[in-house]
Amino acid sequence: MSAAVLAGCVSSAAIVPPARSQAAAPRPAGSVTVPIGQPVRSAMPRPIGPLDPGFRRAPAGLTERIHFLWRAFPGKTGIAVQRIDGEWAIAERGGELFPQQSVSKLWVSLAALDAVDQGRLRLDQPVRIGPEDLTLFYQPLAARVRSEGSVTMTVRSLIETAITQSDNTANDSLLRTIGGPGTVRAFMAKKDLGAIRFGPGERLLQSGIAGMSWQQSYSVARNFENARAALAPATRRAAMDNYLANPMDGASPAAIASALTRLARGTLLSPESTDYLLGVMGRTKSGPKRLKAGLPPGWKFLHKTGTGQNLNGMTAGYNDIGIATAPDGTRYAIVVMMGSTTSPVPARMALMQAVSGAVAEFHGR
Repeated sequence: MSAAVLAGCVSSAAIVPPARSQAAAPRPAGSVTVPIGQPVRSAMPRPIGPLDPGFRRAPAGLTERIHFLWRAFPGKTGIAVQRIDGEWAIAERGGELFPQQSVSKLWVSLAALDAVDQGRLRLDQPVRIGPEDLTLFYQPLAARVRSEGSVTMTVRSLIETAITQSDNTANDSLLRTIGGPGTVRAFMAKKDLGAIRFGPGERLLQSGIAGMSWQQSYSVARNFENARAALAPATRRAAMDNYLANPMDGASPAAIASALTRLARGTLLSPESTDYLLGVMGRTKSGPKRLKAGLPPGWKFLHKTGTGQNLNGMTAGYNDIGIATAPDGTRYAIVVMMGSTTSPVPARMALMQAVSGAVAEFHGR
C-alpha cells in the first residue's frame, strides 16, 4: 500500500479499504444540480441503544491505519478524525496550520447565520452584485453579472451558491454584506474555534499568494492569470514560500474537526440555522471523488472542499472537510488537508478516499 500511495499512479480503488460487510461503493459519475430552496433539515439521527465499543475510544486499528496512510503520502499533509457522538479524536499533524483556501467559505456562512440568529441579518435580505464586486478563479456568477449589468440575490442564495458551488464572487459578496473579515474573525473568537485563521477575502488572498497587488481589472476573463504568468519566477516563488510558511488563512485539522463536531452537535448556531447549513453542505457539488467517494453505500457525507494555486506542479492547499454519517446514525468529522503536494490529483483523491474508507471500515469495532 505504501508503495502504491507514494507512486501516485494507481487508481483510488487500489488503496481504499473495503467496508467489512458491503461491496465497495461505485464512484460518483458527477454532480446533481439542486435548486435553491427553503432550509432543509438534515436527517442525521443519533445512535440509540447501548453505547457501542467505539464511543469512548477510537476503534482498534483505526489510529494505526490513519498513521500509515499519512506517513506514506508525500508532501505536507494533515489528517483529523473526531467522533461527533462520542469522546475521542485522532490526528496526524493535527495542530499545524494548513492553507484552507475555499474551506474558509464555511466560516463566512457560519458568521452570516449567526447574524441571522442575532436578528442582525435576514436570509431573504437582498444583495446587489455588480462588476465592481467580481473576484477571480471560479465564479460562475460573474457571467450573469456581465450579461445583466448587475444581479440581486438573497443572503440565502449567496450561502447556497458559495457552499455548494464554491463560487468566489458569491462568497465575497456575502462577506461584504455581513461586515467583512472582521465580522468572521469576531464570530470565531466568540465561539473560541481555536487555531483557525480567516484571510482578507478572495481577491486580496489570491493576489497576495501570487506576489501581486489586486486590481479590479484582474476579475475580467484571464487577466489575473496572464498578469501572474508575466511575473518573474523568483517573485512568485518568494510569495508562495511566504504563504506556505505562514498562511494568512491557515487552520489546523484538529481545530476544524472540533468546529465541525460543534456545528453538528448544535452548539454554534440555533437549531434552525444548524439544520439549514448542514443541509446546504449536503448539496455540495465540488470534490465528488475526494472524501465522499471513499464511503460505502448507506453512508452520508456533508462537506466543503478547498483547492489552492499551482506553481510548477505544486498545489498550495488541496482539502476536503466534512461530516460522515453511518447507516446507524453515528457521525464522524473527517478532515484531510494537503499544505503542499506535487502528487498527481488522482493520488490525492485516493488518499482522501482511503481515510474516509478507513473510518467506515473500523466503525463499530
